[in-house]
Amino acid sequence: MGIRYFNADTNQSYTRPTGFVYPNGLLTIPFTADYLVVAGGGGGGNYGGGGGAGGFLLSLNAGLIPNSSYTITVGGGGSGAPGVSTFGSNGSFSLITNSSNSAYYYSVGGGAGAPQNSPKGMAGGSGGGSSGSTAGGSGTPGQGNDGGAGGAPVSPNNGGGGGANAVGTSGNPGPGNGGNGTTTTLAPSGTPTTYAGGGGGRGFPGGTGGTGGGGTGATNDTNSPNISGGTNTGGGAGSNGTPAGVGSGGKGIVIIRYAGSQSASGGTVTTSPGYTIHTFTGDGTFSLNANTLSYIIN
Repeated sequence: MGIRYFNADTNQSYTRPTGFVYPNGLLTIPFTADYLVVAGGGGGGNYGGGGGAGGFLLSLNAGLIPNSSYTITVGGGGSGAPGVSTFGSNGSFSLITNSSNSAYYYSVGGGAGAPQNSPKGMAGGSGGGSSGSTAGGSGTPGQGNDGGAGGAPVSPNNGGGGGANAVGTSGNPGPGNGGNGTTTTLAPSGTPTTYAGGGGGRGFPGGTGGTGGGGTGATNDTNSPNISGGTNTGGGAGSNGTPAGVGSGGKGIVIIRYAGSQSASGGTVTTSPGYTIHTFTGDGTFSLNANTLSYIIN
């Protein structure tokens, strides 16, 4: 069968009409989706600063390769300080990768809080809070904010961990509260949800955790526990007030959303008006169906 042209007379022979050209080929139309990648939150320092929130990375209308698979890695939260005058550990990164073109989107784990009278909090997605008189740990541009400074020698309070939407507050005068997280509708239910809040520093009283899963810091009491970051929020842990750490940063989360009916597999699938949402609370694979391939004539 010959090539049909728009506006061609189908009763005539199939010759190229004046003003028309042969097509050069087919172009693949990218499959677009929104994604949220939140890393694990940092652990709190011993008698010190709060843990920073995991990195918060949000992108809208990102191009994904049709009929392909992506590996999803969800970062765990950093552990609390293992003993007297020790740091907690940084949270782990979260990641979306595709082996065919090495495309990747990743968020950085939250920075650990500093222990009492020690160097600054660790750098991370958001930085950990500091002790002593040191500035807070650095956050990653575009993913989080710095932790709060320690209050010494003016105040015995310690800095709060940074959050996705705000820096952790200083321990001077204190308390060192965790920075607030960021609210987005890219959530399993489509309802606005806040992620990546920083943990509170230890003090008189302990600092509050930032919105979005930040844990509350302990009061200056050796028997006072700290609070872990919220699970699958990337929240930083509050600083502990016991000889050994008991709280950890919150595990991260990865969410992918696209318009229309379900066109992929992987994770927990939910819907909100006009969208399909895939939520990963642990490692997995996001696979686009073959019917996501579409073309235009070039």
